[in-house]
Amino acid sequence: MVQLAGVTKQFGRNTALDGVSLTIGPGEVFGYLGPNGAGKTTTIRLLMGMLRPTSGTASVLGLDAWRQSREVHRVVGYVPGEPALYDRLTGRQHVAYCAHLRHRDDANRAAEVAARLDLDLDRPARTLSRGNRQKLAVVLAVMSRPRLLVLDEPTSGIDPLVQQVFHSILREHTADGGSVLFSSHVLGEVERVADRIGVVRGGKLVAVERLQDLAARSLHRVRARFAGDVAAEDFAGLPGVRDLLVEGRTLSCNAPQSALDALLKLVSAREVEDFECSEAPLEETFLSYYGMDQAGGTALSAAGSAAQHAG
Repeated sequence: MVQLAGVTKQFGRNTALDGVSLTIGPGEVFGYLGPNGAGKTTTIRLLMGMLRPTSGTASVLGLDAWRQSREVHRVVGYVPGEPALYDRLTGRQHVAYCAHLRHRDDANRAAEVAARLDLDLDRPARTLSRGNRQKLAVVLAVMSRPRLLVLDEPTSGIDPLVQQVFHSILREHTADGGSVLFSSHVLGEVERVADRIGVVRGGKLVAVERLQDLAARSLHRVRARFAGDVAAEDFAGLPGVRDLLVEGRTLSCNAPQSALDALLKLVSAREVEDFECSEAPLEETFLSYYGMDQAGGTALSAAGSAAQHAG
């Protein structure tokens, strides 16, 4: 569905993408992860034919993303990071306009998706909240049943209950053989739907791997308060646990998902007064897993490097 081969994009002296190579197959949701400014949106704009690669090639369904961008737009549903809508047009008028451009009648499909997302198509775009503008962009992207969805942080501003409906729509899309490129800077968002993920930082693709492999390394911030004092050595030696700090009755640490079960068993063996566990931001997990070299660049692990070449 998608193939990037050695894609580099430079803006003057600034390198936004540096030799990125990846593929996305049929029926796959590919989560494209990285902190803000990592190069996710640049990659997507290259695939949509909005930018020309400085070097390398980008193709969508066998079409050159730059030279055949018009043909690409016919088979791709696209949600940009900041949807551009016509303020005076209603959602229904947006649907009619986009359907006319594609020479299709997608009104019924658009109405169905809008109802599932709880979106009123009869309101002008200028009156819509950020979340509802995002919903309209999703409706316009999926209503033509495209073979590929390219989504740049599509759930921004959408409440969690509607996000679940959106994820169901993505699963239905891939069940019919379609594919999805889904960018985000939040690991927890894509792990609900992605089959495989790529991690990009500083314009370099530093890992491509299956979701469960990275999820096992995602850091969680853990804090527990006990009824009595505890000793740090009681919790030392757990594989993967880092930044362990015990002060009197309080314990705090960072732990990957793979270490949570063993840690919780040690914690629950004592009388607990309070307990907190939250997923750390993607960038923290990323830096913890891959580390940084002394020059400030990414230090690839052997697993990450191997995964990059496999991608």
